[in-house]
Amino acid sequence: MLPYFLIIVPTLLFAFLAFSYWQERKYRRKPFFKLADVGWQRNTPPKGAELVHSVAMLGDVGAVATDGSDPVLQLFGKWQLAVGKAGTAVFLGDNLYPIGLPPEGHRLRQPAEARLDLLLGHIQNYPGKGIFLSGNHDWLKGSKGGYEQMLRQERYVLAHLQDEESYQPRNGCPGPVSLQLAEGLLLVIINTQWFVQRGEKPLGSKQGCPYNDIEEFFIAFNNLLRRNRHQRVIVAAHHPLYSNALHGGKFTMKQHIFPLTAAHRRIYIPLPIFGSLYPFYRKLFGAYEDMSHRKYKKMRKRLLRIMHRYSNIIYVAGHDHNLQHFEVQQNHFIVSGSGSKTAFVKKGGSATFTLEELGFVVLNYYSNGEVWMEVLAAAEPNEEMVVFRKKLDSVLAPAPTPERPAQA
Repeated sequence: MLPYFLIIVPTLLFAFLAFSYWQERKYRRKPFFKLADVGWQRNTPPKGAELVHSVAMLGDVGAVATDGSDPVLQLFGKWQLAVGKAGTAVFLGDNLYPIGLPPEGHRLRQPAEARLDLLLGHIQNYPGKGIFLSGNHDWLKGSKGGYEQMLRQERYVLAHLQDEESYQPRNGCPGPVSLQLAEGLLLVIINTQWFVQRGEKPLGSKQGCPYNDIEEFFIAFNNLLRRNRHQRVIVAAHHPLYSNALHGGKFTMKQHIFPLTAAHRRIYIPLPIFGSLYPFYRKLFGAYEDMSHRKYKKMRKRLLRIMHRYSNIIYVAGHDHNLQHFEVQQNHFIVSGSGSKTAFVKKGGSATFTLEELGFVVLNYYSNGEVWMEVLAAAEPNEEMVVFRKKLDSVLAPAPTPERPAQA
């Protein structure tokens, strides 16, 4: 009996893994839609509603090509021409791979500077606005010395764009920073890397931050959202709060069966069962940049607890190299992190849309108060750029009435 058991069980396990791998191969790089959104092409903004403002959310652009051939930057250029001065481009962090902007003389300084100059050139010649956030790679991948590395990039951006609002939040502070993009549309920027950073990070007036206790950040964030319940609020950050990808603990069957491909893509040595140890560790305990890590988990819990009190928020982040949308408790959570790289994203779950493809998400705000999400993919020249469109419904509270002066 034992010999049969030792033959049958591994055979069934291998068959299951092989079938799962084949299923993944079928849908990778194909868009997933929730059933209610399958006919999304028929949904368009109402006729007569004029575009008031457009916001392009570009995440993880740190590996764009600098020879003029980059498909995402070409797509971005088309968006800039289409919307003109009625647009804001938000770069969601990880603007420079692999370690941000190193000091002069470092072997990676020249390629990093060339890539950053290319991004800044797109903003310098643009009549709209450009805003840069920082991600974990901009902070030296979260390690010691990351604070100074981020400040170096901030100074570089500010010096070239000559716009004090072009790098936010300033000085590496947690935020929140708010910018009124149009009447009824508010952009709020927070620095999620602050919460997971392992090395030095700023806090207090001596380092240019408005408070000395991080609890004051959560109070300020809640108060900001409460005061603006009457308008659409876009919260921009680097780390997602919902994700069907790597940092959300989702791995491919290939990573379970051939774990050594993580070190080199050609090391196809099958190690089933043993190969699952690393994915399970990342899912249960996590690296510093994973949702399951205790610091990330604590940050996520506090932010969601605040945002779930409201119903007018669109939270957009990068970090995972794909395009995703979730609708949770009348708020919307978007991942737009495939500005220069792509990675596996699992379909289904609580996601309404997922796609493993280069591109970015655009949020269009119309004169009737509606916000429409468009997912733009850097497809072949003759293919349609918009691969998904959806109206982001929300419930707005009445505008607060101004307080009357006290009677004498």
